Amino acid sequence: MAISRHSTRSKKSPHSGLAWSADAELVGLVLELTPRTASYLYAQYTIGLHAWFLGQVQQTDPELSKILHDEQSEKAFAISGLEGELLSAGKDFQLLGDRIYRWYVTGLSMRVVQWLSEWVKNLPAQIDLRNADLLIRSCDIAFAPTTYQQLLTAEEPENRIIKLSFITPTSFRTKKHHFPLPVPENVFHSYLRRWNNFSGMNVDQAEFLEWIEENVIITRHKLESQKVAAGKKGMVTGFVGAVEFGLGRSARDRPDFVKLFYALGRLAPYCGTGHKTTFGLGQTRAAWLTNEPLPQVSMQGLLAARIDELTAKFVAHRKRAGGSRALEIAETWATILARRELGESLLDIAADLEMPYETVKTYVKLARRALKTNS
Repeated sequence: MAISRHSTRSKKSPHSGLAWSADAELVGLVLELTPRTASYLYAQYTIGLHAWFLGQVQQTDPELSKILHDEQSEKAFAISGLEGELLSAGKDFQLLGDRIYRWYVTGLSMRVVQWLSEWVKNLPAQIDLRNADLLIRSCDIAFAPTTYQQLLTAEEPENRIIKLSFITPTSFRTKKHHFPLPVPENVFHSYLRRWNNFSGMNVDQAEFLEWIEENVIITRHKLESQKVAAGKKGMVTGFVGAVEFGLGRSARDRPDFVKLFYALGRLAPYCGTGHKTTFGLGQTRAAWLTNEPLPQVSMQGLLAARIDELTAKFVAHRKRAGGSRALEIAETWATILARRELGESLLDIAADLEMPYETVKTYVKLARRALKTNS
């Protein structure tokens, strides 16, 4: 059962009532967190959440940590940002000491779900995010433990409509650009990739996506776009809001694909939608939630706008070089310099980007020199 985004304060112990069968392949958890004191978060704090979670895995299962970090094209987990009252305060988000914030973690494979089942039995007391310590008040099941087979065999919804809400910016990577629209083929391709990676029931991708294109229609939507800085570098232009997907008349000619269509709709809250779902983007709920306030992203939007501005200047500076390499370097310079302008230390930036400190220091100098040259 999904946890309300406006749930009341929990008085449960951090690991009360958390258990599921050994054959579960999917589960979603929600942790309720309280700052130890009023404190501040940097704009790209989801990088810290990502690193902290992988650090938790590393402590007890280094092999799984390596798989999640390095070896899988599709990651077998997703995380959210913090849901709750995040206030813009200059370059940071302000965390209020008397508030509760929610953080979602989902597992998409039996290996990860088994690890989570052990982890919740001995949760750490807090999450350390640079200058903010978040005490773990409780942990509950947000999305019920299940298997891919159970998703496939569940009954169809009575109205035969899939309702999905995208509560953090959602985007797809298309031809090396971000595509911020919920085109059915892109949405269900996103879920099918996870399905084919983790379910053990591989489906012909080209055939299914052709069926999606011909038969799945958008029956209603309420959307807006947002640009945010996300992941280790660069920006994402995404959409937030809600969409209803329905089926055309000829869809019933492929009952196997109809079943999969609904199964993928049930999978959506676990895996999220689009890319960078391990950095808080693409958080998805199986409901129409457009009347609820969206998480505040103003500082991330400010950072994204500055990265965008700087990238354009650095691309122009390096225009003779051309090619994707020049764009990649321009984006890296822009990300480092924009974060430095917002007050982050070079040491912190280097750690987040997993780059040598001296390299980051050099890039800042080169970026500032390029700006002077262009001015």
